[in-house]
Amino acid sequence: MRLAGKKAIVIGAGQTPGETIGNGRAAAILFAREGAEVMCVDKRLSSAQDTVDMITGEGGAAFAHECDITSETANAEMVKAALARMGRIDILHNNVGIGFGDAPPHQLTEEVYDQIMLVNLKAMWLTCKQVIPVMREQKSGAIINISSAAAVSSGGITAYEISKAGVNKLTQSIAMNNAKHGVRCNVIMPGLMDTPMAIEGNVKARGLSREEVRAMRDRLVPLRGKMGSGWDVAYGALYLASDEANFVTGAVLPIDGGHSAKVG
Repeated sequence: MRLAGKKAIVIGAGQTPGETIGNGRAAAILFAREGAEVMCVDKRLSSAQDTVDMITGEGGAAFAHECDITSETANAEMVKAALARMGRIDILHNNVGIGFGDAPPHQLTEEVYDQIMLVNLKAMWLTCKQVIPVMREQKSGAIINISSAAAVSSGGITAYEISKAGVNKLTQSIAMNNAKHGVRCNVIMPGLMDTPMAIEGNVKARGLSREEVRAMRDRLVPLRGKMGSGWDVAYGALYLASDEANFVTGAVLPIDGGHSAKVG
């Protein structure tokens, strides 16, 4: 019960269909298991509701909310709905990201660049912008943003890499501007994870089988030669959301099996 009595918003609590669990769904389920009431937010209400059903099936407290986080108005309405239902917001977990159509700089289109930056970076700023005043008034709160090891490594996915580097800097800016108000903000950089978005996206883009994609990605991981899972990211988020991390803000936490250490 490390989050007993806490009220949490998990953005991206639904997930791409697949064989494994995504980072957002895993975080929502784990937060609820640890005692938090969880607002499960996703652009696809049915997917958020699936996560809620999993939580309530275990005896946890959760409810679904549909939101297009690229809209400032929609984010404001989301925060109003959260306060109406829960009374306060102790945790904001931002876990939305896309990378479809990305390419090296000389091949990347303006349309794809703009869309990736909108969803991965601007939308995260918008969710934080709406929640921060609530947390400032409470004199407490924890924001956890999900970035990527791509923020510090290069692999030909230009817009994604830039957006994730921006998430790291956004996190530190929020942390420093809100520390005196008791609001903490930290970022997790996942490495190669066995999540539906990563696997299914690569299957589609590369025309390979799931087994081939997993083997290809496993070979790149220093620790045991095996990808991590959504649960690995969720447990890192649990620590940063909990009072155990009461003196931690502005931190960048790699959960990547040594990938970013390998990069240097």
